[in-house]
Amino acid sequence: MSQRSKAEILLVVTTFIWGSTFVIVKGALLDASPFPFLAIRFIVAGLLMWLVMGRGRLDRQALVPSLVLGMLLFAGYAFQTWGLTSTTPSKSAFITGVSVILVPMISLFHGYRLRAANLSGAGLGLLGLYFLVLPSGLDAVNRGDLLTLFGAISFAVHIVLVGAYTRRFSFQHLAPGQILVVGVVATLAIPIGPAWGVHWTGRLIFALAVTAIFATGFAFGIQVWAQQYTPPAHTALIFALEPVFAALTSRLATGEHLGGKVLVGSSLILAGMVISEMWGGGAPAPVEG
Repeated sequence: MSQRSKAEILLVVTTFIWGSTFVIVKGALLDASPFPFLAIRFIVAGLLMWLVMGRGRLDRQALVPSLVLGMLLFAGYAFQTWGLTSTTPSKSAFITGVSVILVPMISLFHGYRLRAANLSGAGLGLLGLYFLVLPSGLDAVNRGDLLTLFGAISFAVHIVLVGAYTRRFSFQHLAPGQILVVGVVATLAIPIGPAWGVHWTGRLIFALAVTAIFATGFAFGIQVWAQQYTPPAHTALIFALEPVFAALTSRLATGEHLGGKVLVGSSLILAGMVISEMWGGGAPAPVEG
């Protein structure tokens, strides 16, 4: 099996882990507010990755890229986690999935041009967002949905930059660095965030263990390693499975049902994600000249 095949299989496993944690985090937010939850999750995960992957050492050359990636990742998870306090796991996952559609567009700044499929996918994604976020007009917009959309934009930029940085820096140092940055920034943000507190329950401890060890430590280590061997657009296509996994696990765990408009919006976003990446090319086409 080639390195690329191994990388893409592991990315599917990573995507399943991320998708299944939406419902876990939703439950954990009943016991902890967003920034304390993120701080504990990412500091624990970052230290584990630093000891296991980085072997307790830091690469000074990777500090700035780690800081950039960490700030983007913090923004993505802060908006997503905060948004989960007032939206459902399935809606959060599908809105987050818009990041896949945004990846080729952001890649324009790296000298690529869009294909017709990318534009078609973006159009479907925007239409799907309308059904998810604007069911009855601007006065009925769910704040959690909008926060999640801001997180999706941050995740899209993060995907593109991970693909660029892993070609120049060691993933053993890049992965722990960005995760520790998220934990530190989340800690600093606790006093200025929404009402904060932590109530130690079995549910919260379970959520922190799953998200820190598997959804963060293992998953992000795999992502940074795998993106050395597969292009950002292929990574984005695999990540399109995340909302599907999230909807399935939410249905099984909580009985969440996708209503008419939510189902239409989710389907349009998923179609846009697949069209943009399947027929938009394995990667955005470079501009000739």
